[in-house]
Order: sequence, then C-alpha cells, then structure tokens
Amino acid sequence: MSEELIPETPEQETEENEAAEPIKQRKNGLYPGVSDELAENMKSGWADTELRGLEPIAQAEYTAARRAALSARFPGERLVIPAGNLKTRSNDTEYAFRASTEYAYLTGDQTQDGVLVLEPAGDSGHQATIYLLPRSNRENGEFWLDGQGELWVGRRHSLTEAEQLLGIPAKDVREIAAALTEATGPVRNVRGHDASIEAALTDKVTAERDEELRVYLSEARLVKDAFEIAELQKACDATARGFEDVVRSLDKAEATSERFIEGTFFLRARIEGNDIGYGSICAAGPHATTLHWVRNDGAVRSGDLLLLDAGVETNELYTADVTRTLPINGTFSPLQRTIYDAVYEAQEAGIAAVKPGATFRDFHDASQRVLAEKLVAWGLLGDLSVDKVLELGLQRRWTLHGTGHMLGMDVHDCAVARTEAYVDGILEPGVCLTVEPGLYFQADDLTVPEEYRGIGVRIEDDILVTEDGNRNLSDQLPRRADEVEAWMAQLKG
Repeated sequence: MSEELIPETPEQETEENEAAEPIKQRKNGLYPGVSDELAENMKSGWADTELRGLEPIAQAEYTAARRAALSARFPGERLVIPAGNLKTRSNDTEYAFRASTEYAYLTGDQTQDGVLVLEPAGDSGHQATIYLLPRSNRENGEFWLDGQGELWVGRRHSLTEAEQLLGIPAKDVREIAAALTEATGPVRNVRGHDASIEAALTDKVTAERDEELRVYLSEARLVKDAFEIAELQKACDATARGFEDVVRSLDKAEATSERFIEGTFFLRARIEGNDIGYGSICAAGPHATTLHWVRNDGAVRSGDLLLLDAGVETNELYTADVTRTLPINGTFSPLQRTIYDAVYEAQEAGIAAVKPGATFRDFHDASQRVLAEKLVAWGLLGDLSVDKVLELGLQRRWTLHGTGHMLGMDVHDCAVARTEAYVDGILEPGVCLTVEPGLYFQADDLTVPEEYRGIGVRIEDDILVTEDGNRNLSDQLPRRADEVEAWMAQLKG
C-alpha cells in the first residue's frame, strides 16, 4: 500500500474555504511539500469526466415509496438519517465502509458521510435532500493530496450525477452541520452513525423521539417489497454456489484449517456480491457446538462434521443466512445421522408452521417440540414428559438458541422493532425469516453419552412468507441426509 503522499484529512468545510486552504501534509512523508509550480501544474490538463444522462438506480422507485411512508408517519418533523463515517482500523487505515442500514434503505446510496434529510413541506409532506461529498476539489489539490481524494481512493459521483441516480436533490454535505444548527421545529435523528450530526442537533432532539424514528425504520423492513425479495433470492443463489465451492475444496481444508473454508466462501461473496453478510462460521468437529465460532482456526478432519453458517451480501446490501452441517468425508456416521435427522425433522416442522396468519413464535415452538421429543426418546431427560420439558425449557441445554429471526439488509434484521410487532407479531406475505433449529452436545457435557460429545448440528434456510404459505429461498442446497451425501459425492467427482 503506497503511503508517501497521504496527508491528514482536513476538516470538512465549504468548497470556497477548502479551495483557499492548502491540504495539510502528513508527518514523515517523503516529500517535504508541494512547490507552487507543481500545485499549478496539477490543476489543469484533465479531461471532463462528468457522467451525463444517467438512469436512476434499480431501487429508486422503491426508496421513494419508503421515504413517502416515512414522511406520512412523522408529518411536520425534520428527519435526519446519516450514512455514517469511516472507522479507523489502525493508525491511518480504515475498515471497509458499510452505510447504515436505515440510510441505504431510504436512498439506495452507500457512500460515506452521506446524510438524508426530510424537511417538512406543508401539505406535500416532506422535501427530501441528500447531502453528499462532491467530487474532489482540484483547486487546492485535495484530489491528489488528501487521503480520501480521488486519486487515492477513487472517483466520487458529482452532486448532479447523484441526483440523477438516486432521484433525490443533492447538496454538499459540508454545509449540513451549519444548516442543522440553525434548524427550528421538531427534529428526529437516527443516532449512532455520525457524531458531527449529533453534535449539531444536540439541543434539538430527545433520545425518546429519536428512538421512535429508529424503531419505525426497523419495523418498516418487516415486510419486504419486490425489490428486496429479488435481492434476497439473489443472495441465496450466490450463497448456494459458495457452499458448493466449499465442498469441492474440503480436501484442501483438511490439509490446512477452517480458514481455507472461510476464504473459499469469501471469494464467492466478493465475486457475486459486496461481501459476506456476517462473519462466516466454519466450525469443524467440536467447534460446531460453539454457536458463533468465527475464529475459524481449527483442524478439518475426516470423520467429523462441518457446520458451515455463511451468507453472501449482495451489492445492494441484502444478505442470505444459510447453514448446512456436512460430513467432511462425505458420509454421516450412524450417530451423526441420527442427530442430523432429528434436526432435519425439527426444521421441517418449523418451516411448515411459517404461513400468513401464524404467529412468529409458531415455527419456533414447532421445532422445539420435535427436538424435545428426540431428547426424551434418547433418554437424556429422565422420565420427564415432553410437555414438562418444554414448560421448564430443559431442552435448551442442547438447543440453546431461538429457531430463527428476521432477515434482510441486516442478518438479524428489524432488531429494534417493538416486541408486539416482531416476536409477538403475526406473519404476513413479504416477511422473510430464518428457520434454524440445532442440537449441540458440548465436548465437556457429562450428562450425555460420550459418543454424543463434540457433535453439533444446525440446518438453516431463508423462508419467505407468501400468500398461500411459504417459499424456501435457499432450497438449492439439499437438506435431507441422503441428499446431502449424494450432492457432496457429485461435487467431489
């Protein structure tokens, strides 16, 4: 990574001030400064690269509808939704930027430092404006000297280009703090993404009112529109191909570690999407009993199971969330298959319970009952009845987690929705959720026979509620034990 010219990033300011003030040089850079002659030379001789006649992005009509619904919910109030800023990873390197879900959901934009503002506009509801950084300034050298300049990190869209793409009037984000400081009337802000915005609004907002906005935007995503459903299907399709990649490379993983599996899936995610939607869980052997095993530094051994929980995030930030538990050598042992079949039966019961009019809890209860029945049948809970086990929650020693969650732009989507709208809510067409029962027998669990210890099984699919039931978006991947074995054998050749 080249470092010679990357200077300290200047404070955001108006373009006029920025043009007048030179870019600060970085301490310990190899060049002591910029000569007047070089500065002047760099200002000219560049072609016009403005993009003209751009078509709106694919989701523009959907983001407009989402903003209209938001406007109707909070009439007469100024609404501020930031994208967020870069976060430092170490010294002067940053983590890859990921726009806040609320901002991306309402705009389709993913650029750092952006802010969407909905200004009250009387009977017409709100006037939306998106505040963005314009293209790098060439008069003061920002485009080639600043660490976030065009020649260092790539070209930004001009404000005119952004307006064409997003269908929202665009202004320079360096003007927004002053504008918000002077704003009057009720204001709501999505907190936690941009400290400068929060500072500008510190005396104009309340935590309670801001939380109402955040909760509304979480609940707005409970029912997906057509664009979102298509993106989730795209994510599941790419994820299935990533799982196939892993199976084909298991021999290499055995020669190295779980990290080969992680890297193999990540390659697919970057080829077909933006990224992985969450840290991939590549848990071989007893690591499969750790629910969120993301260290992925363990051995991959023939005869053990691999629990792979991974999802591709599309370029529009919708993620799949799929789990398969695979025999590393391609064949389940008798005990592995017994446990796997129990989880498969529980998942089948859970998926069958996903339909319009059902409660969110129904699929969880259906899956947990099957698992409790299996645990009782295996003699792991003494002479207790299944109903008593469920009443006391004793199955949770080995099932541990809930059977699913909402899915969308966040892997655990709609997380701050009200309980009555989510966990106690009623399913309707357009809801997308996971069904993911599991059984986990810890390596040190002395309450189960020794041969059970270290076995973990989870099966997870992404289920869309439809008008007449549900659709499994991730059904490209086999689930039944014999189908899994046949699929693996075919992929391994």
